Amino acid sequence: MTTDRTRPDLDDTTVEGLGKLSEALETVDQARGLLYGFHQLTGKADLLLQDAVDLLRRAGHSVLADDLERDLVGRNVIADRWTFQIVEDYDANYWTTFRDFDARARDELAGGDRHVYEARMKQRERTAGHPRHEAGPALAD
Repeated sequence: MTTDRTRPDLDDTTVEGLGKLSEALETVDQARGLLYGFHQLTGKADLLLQDAVDLLRRAGHSVLADDLERDLVGRNVIADRWTFQIVEDYDANYWTTFRDFDARARDELAGGDRHVYEARMKQRERTAGHPRHEAGPALAD
């Protein structure tokens, strides 16, 4: 049986706060995706760089190829770190903590329900009884 996801038992400020926290986590998830993109693009660039080094060396530009290989291939992108280490640190020290607090807030304040703010928005904005504006599974119109 589906429950009323609008949670009429919760005050508007709590619901708004949970909504902002959820929105913040969604933004962190987007940032995480960009970070993974950065990780993959940087890795691809390093492989392309290695191809360039090989081509330059074959073309007789061994000094430049040697310098590129020594100073740029496999270089840390920030102090002491490759991109996979940045991603791992972000996940372990920020993203996971953010997700844990979001879950805690939902558990403590809304019985674990997600998207209460959005459920209320849906109820406000839909046209009751109109096709494709249904309240939701097992909810009365």
